[in-house]
Amino acid sequence: MSVELLDTPRFFGYRVRRQILGKTYQEYFSLKDNGKKIRGDRRARVKAQAESRDSELARQQETLQRRRAREVRIDGEGQVRGILCRLKAEKSGNRTPVFQIGVMSLLENRIVNTTVSINKFGVEEAWRRAVDFYAKHKKISKRSGAYRSLLDAGPDAAQVERLLSDRQGGNGRRARAASARSRAGDGKRRV
Repeated sequence: MSVELLDTPRFFGYRVRRQILGKTYQEYFSLKDNGKKIRGDRRARVKAQAESRDSELARQQETLQRRRAREVRIDGEGQVRGILCRLKAEKSGNRTPVFQIGVMSLLENRIVNTTVSINKFGVEEAWRRAVDFYAKHKKISKRSGAYRSLLDAGPDAAQVERLLSDRQGGNGRRARAASARSRAGDGKRRV
Protein backbone atom coordinates (compact mmCIF):
# COMPACT_ATOMS: atom_id res chain seq x y z
CA MET A 1 0.00 0.00 0.00
CA SER A 2 1.33 3.43 -0.95
CA VAL A 3 -0.98 5.60 1.08
CA GLU A 4 0.89 7.86 3.49
CA LEU A 5 -0.45 10.25 6.09
CA LEU A 6 1.47 13.52 5.78
CA ASP A 7 1.42 16.02 8.63
CA THR A 8 3.59 18.99 7.68
CA PRO A 9 3.14 22.74 8.11
CA ARG A 10 2.16 22.97 4.43
CA PHE A 11 -0.11 19.91 4.09
CA PHE A 12 -2.17 17.58 6.24
CA GLY A 13 -3.67 14.60 4.50
CA TYR A 14 -2.98 11.43 2.55
CA ARG A 15 -0.58 11.05 -0.32
CA VAL A 16 -0.90 8.20 -2.83
CA ARG A 17 2.25 7.51 -4.82
CA ARG A 18 3.12 4.72 -7.28
CA GLN A 19 5.53 4.35 -10.17
CA ILE A 20 4.24 2.80 -13.37
CA LEU A 21 6.59 2.40 -16.35
CA GLY A 22 8.99 4.93 -14.87
CA LYS A 23 6.31 7.59 -14.44
CA THR A 24 5.41 8.68 -10.91
CA TYR A 25 1.72 8.99 -10.14
CA GLN A 26 1.24 11.11 -7.04
CA GLU A 27 -2.04 12.44 -5.68
CA TYR A 28 -2.95 14.25 -2.49
CA PHE A 29 -6.12 13.94 -0.43
CA SER A 30 -6.50 16.77 2.09
CA LEU A 31 -7.76 16.25 5.62
CA LYS A 32 -8.43 19.97 6.13
CA ASP A 33 -11.54 21.93 5.38
CA ASN A 34 -11.48 25.73 5.74
CA GLY A 35 -8.19 25.49 7.63
CA LYS A 36 -9.48 23.00 10.21
CA LYS A 37 -8.65 19.30 10.45
CA ILE A 38 -11.59 17.06 9.64
CA ARG A 39 -12.44 14.15 11.90
CA GLY A 40 -14.71 11.16 12.18
CA ASP A 41 -16.76 9.95 9.24
CA ARG A 42 -15.50 12.58 6.78
CA ARG A 43 -11.89 11.63 7.55
CA ALA A 44 -12.71 7.93 7.01
CA ARG A 45 -14.29 8.78 3.62
CA VAL A 46 -11.15 10.66 2.50
CA LYS A 47 -9.00 7.73 3.60
CA ALA A 48 -11.23 5.28 1.71
CA GLN A 49 -11.00 7.51 -1.38
CA ALA A 50 -7.17 7.54 -1.14
CA GLU A 51 -7.05 3.75 -0.65
CA SER A 52 -9.39 3.25 -3.60
CA ARG A 53 -7.13 5.31 -5.85
CA ASP A 54 -4.08 3.40 -4.57
CA SER A 55 -5.68 0.03 -5.32
CA GLU A 56 -6.57 1.23 -8.84
CA LEU A 57 -2.93 2.26 -9.46
CA ALA A 58 -1.72 -1.00 -7.89
CA ARG A 59 -3.84 -3.01 -10.36
CA GLN A 60 -2.36 -1.07 -13.29
CA GLN A 61 1.13 -1.57 -11.90
CA GLU A 62 0.60 -5.31 -11.39
CA THR A 63 -0.88 -5.81 -14.86
CA LEU A 64 2.07 -4.07 -16.51
CA GLN A 65 4.57 -5.96 -14.34
CA ARG A 66 3.02 -9.30 -15.31
CA ARG A 67 3.02 -8.37 -18.99
CA ARG A 68 6.61 -7.07 -18.93
CA ALA A 69 7.85 -10.03 -16.91
CA ARG A 70 7.19 -12.36 -19.82
CA GLU A 71 8.64 -10.05 -22.45
CA VAL A 72 12.06 -10.84 -23.84
CA ARG A 73 13.99 -7.62 -24.37
CA ILE A 74 17.09 -7.73 -26.54
CA ASP A 75 19.30 -4.65 -26.86
CA GLY A 76 21.11 -3.34 -29.94
CA GLU A 77 24.14 -5.56 -29.32
CA GLY A 78 21.98 -8.69 -29.28
CA GLN A 79 22.15 -9.18 -25.51
CA VAL A 80 19.13 -10.17 -23.45
CA ARG A 81 18.25 -7.71 -20.73
CA GLY A 82 19.01 -9.52 -17.47
CA ILE A 83 21.68 -11.86 -18.89
CA LEU A 84 25.14 -10.35 -19.34
CA CYS A 85 28.31 -11.82 -20.76
CA ARG A 86 31.22 -10.55 -18.69
CA LEU A 87 34.58 -11.35 -17.17
CA LYS A 88 34.34 -12.22 -13.49
CA ALA A 89 37.39 -11.52 -11.34
CA GLU A 90 38.29 -14.47 -9.15
CA LYS A 91 40.16 -14.32 -5.84
CA SER A 92 43.26 -15.63 -7.60
CA GLY A 93 43.20 -12.61 -9.91
CA ASN A 94 42.18 -14.60 -12.99
CA ARG A 95 39.27 -13.30 -15.03
CA THR A 96 36.76 -15.97 -16.03
CA PRO A 97 34.12 -15.51 -18.75
CA VAL A 98 30.60 -15.99 -17.35
CA PHE A 99 26.97 -15.31 -18.11
CA GLN A 100 25.68 -13.21 -15.23
CA ILE A 101 21.93 -13.34 -14.62
CA GLY A 102 20.13 -10.74 -12.51
CA VAL A 103 16.33 -10.64 -12.60
CA MET A 104 13.34 -9.69 -10.49
CA SER A 105 12.07 -13.10 -9.42
CA LEU A 106 8.34 -13.67 -9.59
CA LEU A 107 8.86 -16.77 -7.43
CA GLU A 108 10.66 -15.06 -4.55
CA ASN A 109 9.43 -11.49 -5.11
CA ARG A 110 12.99 -10.12 -4.93
CA ILE A 111 15.99 -9.65 -7.21
CA VAL A 112 17.99 -12.85 -7.69
CA ASN A 113 21.47 -13.23 -9.21
CA THR A 114 23.72 -16.04 -10.33
CA THR A 115 26.56 -16.69 -12.74
CA VAL A 116 27.22 -19.58 -15.13
CA SER A 117 30.81 -20.30 -16.14
CA ILE A 118 31.48 -20.41 -19.88
CA ASN A 119 34.80 -22.19 -19.31
CA LYS A 120 33.12 -24.98 -17.34
CA PHE A 121 30.09 -25.61 -19.55
CA GLY A 122 30.95 -24.17 -22.97
CA VAL A 123 29.03 -21.36 -24.63
CA GLU A 124 25.87 -23.27 -25.63
CA GLU A 125 25.38 -25.20 -22.39
CA ALA A 126 26.20 -22.14 -20.26
CA TRP A 127 23.66 -20.09 -22.24
CA ARG A 128 21.00 -22.80 -21.84
CA ARG A 129 21.60 -22.89 -18.07
CA ALA A 130 21.44 -19.09 -17.88
CA VAL A 131 18.16 -19.07 -19.83
CA ASP A 132 16.74 -21.85 -17.61
CA PHE A 133 17.49 -19.80 -14.47
CA TYR A 134 16.02 -16.67 -16.07
CA ALA A 135 12.88 -18.52 -17.25
CA LYS A 136 12.35 -20.22 -13.90
CA HIS A 137 12.33 -16.92 -12.01
CA LYS A 138 10.30 -15.10 -14.66
CA LYS A 139 7.81 -18.01 -14.82
CA ILE A 140 8.36 -18.50 -18.55
CA SER A 141 7.28 -21.93 -19.75
CA LYS A 142 9.85 -23.99 -21.64
CA ARG A 143 7.19 -24.57 -24.29
CA SER A 144 6.55 -20.88 -24.89
CA GLY A 145 7.73 -18.72 -27.73
CA ALA A 146 9.47 -16.41 -25.24
CA TYR A 147 11.65 -19.30 -24.07
CA ARG A 148 12.56 -20.19 -27.65
CA SER A 149 13.37 -16.52 -28.33
CA LEU A 150 15.68 -16.49 -25.33
CA LEU A 151 17.50 -19.59 -26.52
CA ASP A 152 17.77 -18.19 -30.05
CA ALA A 153 19.25 -14.92 -28.72
CA GLY A 154 22.24 -16.82 -27.35
CA PRO A 155 25.63 -15.69 -28.59
CA ASP A 156 27.94 -18.00 -30.50
CA ALA A 157 31.56 -18.54 -29.47
CA ALA A 158 32.84 -15.78 -31.80
CA GLN A 159 30.42 -13.21 -30.33
CA VAL A 160 31.45 -14.14 -26.80
CA GLU A 161 35.12 -13.75 -27.73
CA ARG A 162 34.41 -10.35 -29.27
CA LEU A 163 32.44 -9.16 -26.23
CA LEU A 164 35.09 -10.33 -23.82
CA SER A 165 38.03 -8.94 -25.80
CA ASP A 166 36.33 -5.52 -25.93
CA ARG A 167 35.81 -5.55 -22.17
CA GLN A 168 39.21 -6.96 -21.32
CA GLY A 169 41.19 -4.29 -23.10
CA GLY A 170 38.95 -1.31 -22.41
CA ASN A 171 37.22 0.22 -25.40
CA GLY A 172 38.16 -0.97 -28.86
CA ARG A 173 40.38 1.98 -29.84
CA ARG A 174 42.52 1.82 -26.71
CA ALA A 175 42.91 -1.94 -26.98
CA ARG A 176 43.99 -1.70 -30.63
CA ALA A 177 46.41 1.15 -29.86
CA ALA A 178 47.91 -0.79 -26.93
CA SER A 179 48.37 -3.92 -29.03
CA ALA A 180 49.94 -1.86 -31.86
CA ARG A 181 52.40 -0.29 -29.36
CA SER A 182 53.31 -3.69 -27.95
CA ARG A 183 53.98 -5.05 -31.44
CA ALA A 184 56.12 -2.03 -32.40
CA GLY A 185 57.91 -1.76 -29.08
CA ASP A 186 57.40 1.26 -26.88
CA GLY A 187 58.64 3.70 -29.53
CA LYS A 188 61.73 4.78 -27.56
CA ARG A 189 65.21 4.21 -28.89
CA ARG A 190 67.82 2.90 -26.58
CA VAL A 191 71.54 3.51 -27.22
